[in-house]
Amino acid sequence: MVDKFVGTWKMVSSENFDDYMKALGVSFPTRQVGNRTKPNFIFNVNDQGVICMKSQSTFKTTEAKFKLNEAFEETTADDRKTKTVVSLENGKLVQKQTWNGKETTLEREVTDGKLIATCKMGDVVAVRTYVKEA
Repeated sequence: MVDKFVGTWKMVSSENFDDYMKALGVSFPTRQVGNRTKPNFIFNVNDQGVICMKSQSTFKTTEAKFKLNEAFEETTADDRKTKTVVSLENGKLVQKQTWNGKETTLEREVTDGKLIATCKMGDVVAVRTYVKEA
């Protein structure tokens, strides 16, 4: 089910991410760093079905461990404290984060050997593309 996501993925492109961070309410200095950072995305699943998603860069590493469809507390790279649920919908990993009455959705799918992460906040959409490391 989620096996196609397992591995280490290296970011190769990021489109409209500054506008997405602005929509989230991220401060200007943090956005500057966020725009320059090209994190690796590491995805693993253990024998109990616990998924570990890690975003790793020289600036910051964040990690979330969870089971599909179970809400958990997440601290994001920009230090938002969110209630998050990740589900599998039509082959996509859909991560919904809610905080302070706001919501953002991150959809990840593997297409043509690439991991495409689509980040949505209101009508603002950012797309980040990753390739799997050998």
